[in-house]
Amino acid sequence: MILLIPAGVALIYREEAAFLAFLQIALPTGIAGAVLFWLTRASGLTLSNHDGFLVVTLSWVTVAALGALPFFLTGAIPSYTDAFFETMSGFTTTGATILTDIEVLPRSLLFWRSFTHWLGGMGIIVLTVAIFPLLGFKGLQLVRAEAPGPSVDKLTHKITHSAKILWLIYIALSALETVLLLAAGMDLFDSLTHTFGTMATGGFSPRNASVAAYNSLAVDTIITVFMVLAGVNFVLYYSVITGRFRTVLRDTELKVYLGIFAVATAITTVALHGETYRSWGESLRYAAFQTASILTTTGYATADYLHWPGVAMTVIFLLMFVGGCAGSTGGGMKVVRLTALFKQGINEMSYLLHPRGVFSPHMNGAPLKKTMLLGITGFFFLYFFLLLLTTLVVSLSGASLMTSFSTALATLGNIGPGFETIGPTGNYAAFPPAIKWFLSAIMLIGRLEVFTVLILLTPRYWRK
Repeated sequence: MILLIPAGVALIYREEAAFLAFLQIALPTGIAGAVLFWLTRASGLTLSNHDGFLVVTLSWVTVAALGALPFFLTGAIPSYTDAFFETMSGFTTTGATILTDIEVLPRSLLFWRSFTHWLGGMGIIVLTVAIFPLLGFKGLQLVRAEAPGPSVDKLTHKITHSAKILWLIYIALSALETVLLLAAGMDLFDSLTHTFGTMATGGFSPRNASVAAYNSLAVDTIITVFMVLAGVNFVLYYSVITGRFRTVLRDTELKVYLGIFAVATAITTVALHGETYRSWGESLRYAAFQTASILTTTGYATADYLHWPGVAMTVIFLLMFVGGCAGSTGGGMKVVRLTALFKQGINEMSYLLHPRGVFSPHMNGAPLKKTMLLGITGFFFLYFFLLLLTTLVVSLSGASLMTSFSTALATLGNIGPGFETIGPTGNYAAFPPAIKWFLSAIMLIGRLEVFTVLILLTPRYWRK
C-alpha cells in the first residue's frame, strides 16, 4: 500500500498514466497482503535464524520486482531489465542508474525513484519488524539477517520497540533536513527527494547534474552535514537522546569515521586549491561534499572528480573501500570492520616482538571477541572475492579494467558512481542485460552484508 503515496504525487501533478500504474500494482498487492495478514495473524509463527536469511532475501527481491513495475508499465523505462536494475539500485541505496536523461521522467516516478532509497535506507525489514506483533511472531531473526553491520544490539528489551525508535530518529532527521533545504531555496519536491537520497545514503537526484544543478553553498553544506550524520551508527543518536553522552564519546568507530572524513577532506582540499579552485573556501566546499558522498556511499555529486588532480582522485578511490559506520544507512565494508582488523594487525606484531605476551585488541574500552574477529576476517575474504569476480564478469562486456573494478566497488559497496564510464557524469546504461542482472544481484549481496545472500547458495542451508 506504500505505492499509494507516489500515486498521490501523480494526482497532484496530474500524471494520469503514472497514477493508473501505481494503482494497478497497489490494489492487488494490498489485497494479497491483507489475505496473508488474515492467514498468519493467529498462527503464532516463530522464525529461526535459518528462516530469516531466506525471508529477508526474498523480501528484497520481491519489493524490487514489484517496485520496477511503475517504470515499466508507464514506458518511462521500456526495458524491464533496466527498470529492475534502477529499482534494486534504489532499494539497496546504491544510486547506480541506467537513465541518460533523468528530468524527462514524470515527477511521480522521480518521487518513487527517490522514495525507494528512503525505504531501503533503514531497511524495509526493520520497518516490518516494527509492526510484526500484529502478525503474532518475532522478528529479531530478520533484523539480524538484514541489519547493516557485524552485530545487532537491541536498544530496548523488545526488538520491535527498538525498530520503532530507529525509525523515529530516521524520520526526525529527514524532516529536519527537508526543512533546512526548503529554507536554502529548494522547492518541496526537490527538498524531499534529496532528503530521501541523503538520509538513506542513496544518491538518486531528480536532476541530471545531481546536486551541482543548484550551485548553492547552502544546499551543499546542508547535504554534506546530513550525509555525514547518516553515516553514523543510529544507536548513538539514541544514546544522545537518553543522555548517555559518555557512550558516544568513547565510541571508537565514530572517532575513526570522523577522523577519516577530516583527513580525506583536508588532503583533497589542499590538492584542489590553486589547481582546480582558486580559493580555500571553494576547495573545502567541493572537497568536503565529495569525500562525504563517497565515504558514506551516498553518491551525490557537485563536481566531476574525474577531472581533479591525481591525489584528489586517489583519495576518492580509497574512500570507496571504507563505507559508513555499522548501524548506519551507509554501505561499504564499514569502519568498524576496518578498525578491528587494523587493531588485530597491530596485535599480531606485538606477538612477534613478545611471543609469550598476552595481548588483546580493544574497542570502546572492551576487548574484541575472537568470534567477531573471525567473522570479520571471513567477511573480508568473501568481499574481496566478490570484488574480483564482479570485475571479471563486467570485463566480459568489453569494459576497461578501471571501469570493471570501479563498477564492482560501486555496486558491491552500494556507492553508485565510480570511475571512467560510470563516473559522476556517467551511468550504467551501456552494459548488456545479463551484466545488469548480475550487478542487481551484487547490489543486493552488498546491501545485505554478503553472508545473508551467499548462505542461501550453500548446500548445507537446504539440508534439514
